[in-house]
Amino acid sequence: MKDIIIPVDFSETSLNAVRYAAAMLSGKPDVHVILYNMFAAEEEAESSGVYLENLKKEMLQKGVANNIECVKELGEDLIDSLGRLAYQKSAELIVMGITDKEDKKQLFGSTSNTIRMAEQNICPVMIIPPVSSYNGVRNIALASDFKDVESTTPILSIKAVLELFNANLHIVNVDSEHYVALTDEYVAEKVKMQKLFNGFNPEFYFIGMNDFFDAIDQFTKDKSIDLMVIIPRNRSFMDRILGGSHTEKLAYQSTVPLLAAHE
Repeated sequence: MKDIIIPVDFSETSLNAVRYAAAMLSGKPDVHVILYNMFAAEEEAESSGVYLENLKKEMLQKGVANNIECVKELGEDLIDSLGRLAYQKSAELIVMGITDKEDKKQLFGSTSNTIRMAEQNICPVMIIPPVSSYNGVRNIALASDFKDVESTTPILSIKAVLELFNANLHIVNVDSEHYVALTDEYVAEKVKMQKLFNGFNPEFYFIGMNDFFDAIDQFTKDKSIDLMVIIPRNRSFMDRILGGSHTEKLAYQSTVPLLAAHE
């Protein structure tokens, strides 16, 4: 049974994430969904419970297995409480929306709960852009730097997602130094990556471009990518991936969700 947590604050952003997850999990009997809400004052407890139950009914109507748990909690530190819940439940996935209504500095800084949660090495976090609607997950892309892939690639997390959707795997690398032939180092890492995903028949793409974000944006369109997997090894990486104008195109203007999975 796969435990999947969906935090919700009843904003349109989080409700869109719930709807996306409901469509994504419809007809999958081996999932246990946890709808989670943190409220700030005791007088909000009753309304929190009512809203969660209404969302549960909506998910059941959309075909999600009758195994949905509603969890509400009084608190202030969402990241700490959500992380503790994920650890207690041995969650395999957290699905969160991300809003484009905040100031960019706040949105992509430490105050963005979605980004902060994605930085935690607890379980994979799926980030749902505000315009995303679920149309199936047939093609999953993994963005890799092809460095020490055996120790830095979150194999179990990625395989769990591939198996959940029975999806095709596309492994992509962007490096301005790519020319006609790969370097020996890239060839060696590619062989290792092939072995890591033995049985999934991954396809490899090495793109020689300077701009990572433009390359990934075009790649997702060309290959009809439904989900992009990134490996946030450190804060500077997250700042690069989730901190500039290209990410607005990737995470907001694009309909492709991101999956942050740690090694």
